[in-house]
Amino acid sequence: MKKNKKISIKQIAQLSGVSVATVSRVINNNGRFSEETRQRVLDTIKKYDYTTNMAAKSLRVSKSKTIGVIVPDINNLFFAELVLEIENFFFDEGYSVFICNTGQNETKEKEYFKSLDSKMVDGIICISSNLVNPADYVKRNIPIVYLNNTDMKEYYSVECNHYEGGYLAGKGLIKKNCKRIVLLTNNKTASSVNSKIQGFKDALQKYNIPTYPELIFRLDVKEGIFEDSLHTINKIIEDNISFDGIFATNDLRAHAALVALQNHNIKIPDEVLYDTKMTKDEANAFAKKATALMLYLKNHISIGYCAQIAGMSEEDFIKYLGNNNISIFSFDDEAEFIEEMNNA
Repeated sequence: MKKNKKISIKQIAQLSGVSVATVSRVINNNGRFSEETRQRVLDTIKKYDYTTNMAAKSLRVSKSKTIGVIVPDINNLFFAELVLEIENFFFDEGYSVFICNTGQNETKEKEYFKSLDSKMVDGIICISSNLVNPADYVKRNIPIVYLNNTDMKEYYSVECNHYEGGYLAGKGLIKKNCKRIVLLTNNKTASSVNSKIQGFKDALQKYNIPTYPELIFRLDVKEGIFEDSLHTINKIIEDNISFDGIFATNDLRAHAALVALQNHNIKIPDEVLYDTKMTKDEANAFAKKATALMLYLKNHISIGYCAQIAGMSEEDFIKYLGNNNISIFSFDDEAEFIEEMNNA
C-alpha cells in the first residue's frame, strides 16, 4: 500500500496485524501490549504518516480529543495519583491524554507547551509553580488550567487550601506537645508554598510557640527532593540541633525524614513526631517501608532483603514499589508474572 494521507486507524490495525483497540492503546501509551507489538504499530504509523493525518483531521473538526498535562515530577506519588485521576476522567469522556514530565525543569516546561500546541491538543492542564507564561509558546486560543498555582492570574486555576493545611499541620503538632518544629519545604516562591508556610507560622504564633530560624529549611532541589531532605535531617541530628517535630510538606520529604530518624535510632513518635494522623505502630511500619525503599533505590539491595526490612512478603513489597511508581520489570499479563515468580 502506498502512503495515503487518508489512511484510517482501522487500516493501521490491519497493516499491523492487531485490533483497532490495540492501535489506540499504543498511540495513547495506555494499557497492555508487548514491545514488539508497540514497535510494529509505530512503524506502520510512521510509514503511512498517520499522526500527521490525525492533526489535519483535528483542524477540520476543530477537536483533536486530546488533552496535555504538564507535571513537575511523575515519580512523586502525589502527582502520579493526581495525573492518574485526570487521565481516568478524560478517558471516560473520550479523550486521550499526553503526559509531559518536566522534572521541575523550566526549559522542558517551555518546550512542552510548544509541543502540545503543535499536537493540536484541545486544552492543557499545568501542574507547576514556575512562572512560565504559556502565551509565549501556545499560539492557539485553547483553555489552560493551572493546579496549585494562582500566580498565573490570566489563566484558570484550581488550588487546595494550602493555608489551612499548613495551619492544621502546625496546630496538630502543637497539640501533641511539640515546641521545636522543623519545617521542611522547597525554596519556590509559588503561592501554594507561601500559603502553606504562612498557615504553619500563624498556628505557632497563635499558641505562642516560637519560630526558630535554624529549624526552617526551604531547600533548592540539588540531588533530588528525597536526597536533599535526607541530608538536611541527617545534618540537624549530627549537629545536635534540638527538635521534637517535623512538618514535611510532601510525601518524599516525609519519607526522607523518617529514614534519617530511623538511621539515627530516634524513636517515632516517642522522641520526634512527624504525622499526627498515625499511631505509633503505623509510624514504625511506615518508617520500615521508607528505609527499605531507600535501600532498594540507592543501594540496590535485593528485593528479598528489602522486603524483610519492610516487614512484607516479596510480592507485597513489589506491589509497594509499584504504588510508588518504581518499575522493576513489566509483564504482559498476570500469568507471566506468576510464572516468573515461581521460576525465580
